[in-house]
Amino acid sequence: MKKNSKVIILITIMVFVFLIGPFIMIFLTAFSTDQIMRFPPKGFTLDWFKKALSIRMFRTTFWVSFQTGIAATATALILGVPVAYANIRYKYKAKPLVDLLFSSPAIVPGMIIGFALLRFFVYVSDMPIIIGLYLGHTAILFPYTVRVVSSSLRNFSVDVEEAAVSLGASRFLSFFSVVLPNIQSGLVAAFILAFITSFNNVPVSLFLTGPGVATLPIQMLVYMEQYYDPTISALSTVIIVITIVIVQTAEKLLGISKYV
Repeated sequence: MKKNSKVIILITIMVFVFLIGPFIMIFLTAFSTDQIMRFPPKGFTLDWFKKALSIRMFRTTFWVSFQTGIAATATALILGVPVAYANIRYKYKAKPLVDLLFSSPAIVPGMIIGFALLRFFVYVSDMPIIIGLYLGHTAILFPYTVRVVSSSLRNFSVDVEEAAVSLGASRFLSFFSVVLPNIQSGLVAAFILAFITSFNNVPVSLFLTGPGVATLPIQMLVYMEQYYDPTISALSTVIIVITIVIVQTAEKLLGISKYV
């Protein structure tokens, strides 16, 4: 029995190292004094963080990613909340087919979605790049918002809503005054998950960006094609730390893990 326990502990440690190891390497190389990104790092410096924050294209593409993420996430929520509500509250024959249809952007590989959207938005409709990028991100975020909000609605008793209706409130009023306030934690969880997914997206953004319009992950890829210094490690460390702070803060305040 003890031997089995040791094997389980060893396997757990190996899995942990496999999953966390790359992030630790990125974090350590961000402070290295080496001129190229290699492990183990040498020395200690903050110069790579200063350089990462001083590059104008990183700052510009950060705001493109941020604004696109906010706009696409908000749109995906506006569309996803009523869809999730209808799917949970009502029964109809085509429900399994509709569920599959709404989940398809999360099932189909991102490269295929990006290529399909490129053909439609750019080649067929001649749409501006920034609009195509926004619509593409909205499409891939939609199933995430539907799933998270649906999970929140399943935890919310329909009896509370029915009580409001029986007291004279319309379905429309009860939805906004009773349902939404009681699933706000799920809405926040959906917003955070969708925004992080949008901000870090590469496959779809790779096809939908173009001259003068790029997201931060795409700009980081372009930079690495020309340079291999720890600048990208420093920038990645900043993004990881910000993401962890946002997720952990939301978890402490709202307990979002039960919805995702």
